[in-house]
Amino acid sequence: MTETDLEMAPQYDLSALVIPLLKGVIYQESDGGLWNALLNLQARVRDYVAVLGLELVLDEAEGYAFLRSRQADAEDDEAAAKLPRLIARRPLSFPVSLLLALLRKRLAEFDRGGGETRLVLSREDIVELIRVFLPPRSNEARLIDQIETHINKVVELGFLRKLKAASGQSANYEVRRILKAFVDAQWLSEFDARLAEYQTQLVSGGEGGE
Repeated sequence: MTETDLEMAPQYDLSALVIPLLKGVIYQESDGGLWNALLNLQARVRDYVAVLGLELVLDEAEGYAFLRSRQADAEDDEAAAKLPRLIARRPLSFPVSLLLALLRKRLAEFDRGGGETRLVLSREDIVELIRVFLPPRSNEARLIDQIETHINKVVELGFLRKLKAASGQSANYEVRRILKAFVDAQWLSEFDARLAEYQTQLVSGGEGGE
């Protein structure tokens, strides 16, 4: 960031940075002024949220920042246990976890190919991505509706962004790059084994639910 950028950026106090972070993710593309202020004041933000038992995760290259619960050392376990959890842990269903893994793998393949920086998939692309791992159903429309529910959940979690579609066309979705922070390279390296576990669980669940 240049001196000119700092001079032109709006002035933000600490609370104006921490409050949006407590609400969710800050993206460089969404608010450049807020992003620049966060880069400039990130040391103070880290110190402030540490008191709350949180840590700042900031990826300058990918352009996103968020808060997560601080990983406590063994000596800090007792003190950490007394702190209220400000960032809720949301349990995910097997299909949603599976979809996140598949999207992360697709993002890794996309990055290896170079070129564009935004991975955009159609609704049909995502349906085909996950349907081969779901228990077969006799009712095709019901299966598609179920997958739509999983897609909407991933949108709600912030890992997909639904793009505006022209009239009469199906929706497209941008895979948000923050997904890389939640599904890391080590997790991805065990992807095939995890897929086998997911598929076993899904098939078992499907047999019980039909």
